[in-house]
Amino acid sequence: MKIGIIGTGNIAAYLLEQVNSNQMVEGKVIAVFGRNQKVGSHLSEQFGVDFHTDIHEFLETPLDIVVEAATIEVAGLYAKEVVAYKKDLVVSSIGVFKDSDFLKEVERVAGSVGAQVFLPSGAIGGLDVLQSAKATGGLKQVRITTRKSPASLGIEADEEEVIFEGSAYQAVEKFPKNVNVAMTLALAGIGFEKTIVRIIVDPDVVRNTHTIEAIGDFGRIELTVENNPMPNNPKTSLLAALSVLAVLQNKDKALRIGN
Repeated sequence: MKIGIIGTGNIAAYLLEQVNSNQMVEGKVIAVFGRNQKVGSHLSEQFGVDFHTDIHEFLETPLDIVVEAATIEVAGLYAKEVVAYKKDLVVSSIGVFKDSDFLKEVERVAGSVGAQVFLPSGAIGGLDVLQSAKATGGLKQVRITTRKSPASLGIEADEEEVIFEGSAYQAVEKFPKNVNVAMTLALAGIGFEKTIVRIIVDPDVVRNTHTIEAIGDFGRIELTVENNPMPNNPKTSLLAALSVLAVLQNKDKALRIGN
């Protein structure tokens, strides 16, 4: 499997290390696309990959799958183009799909050329439960409470405070860099408008914490995930990077576990 990465940040560097150096995937990253020439050149030398600043040159390389590991804005610019080139796509900036029409268009283009789009579970769990629970329309309520440090949210705070409560759609509008988990949850469950998001800033929190609560015909679930951050980026949970790696590991396996 030949892998391409869009982005030159912490998740990109982590994937390059795990895939090319540690051989944790049956494949290899052969190309990286980005705008930061200095960082891109360094990654090229360190991991033996081609670095591109032209998206068309990048997509014309013989890639089987492309991982978007950049930002919502970058995902919006290139997601449709990637699948139009008949490349499978892993989207880490899931907040881009707050625009449901854009999601449908990416899905339509991918389907028309036989490409697949993968949305990693990110820094949370329980998505398989939600998908099963909504199979016959019996999922009634979904709420996620996210507790983060001021540094992780990029704000200043001296005490614990609820800084947001509303729909997943509203959460992405206000905190686009911090609520990919809410969008993933909404897509797996009852949608952007019905999924309730609560964000708490807590100066004493040690780990970013997500508590998922759901009620439906199936019963009730409450699941809490306490995430360690990536070593070089306190704003990103290590589990988010691991979930992308897991997609690459499981993509072509004959045996699939869960939904």
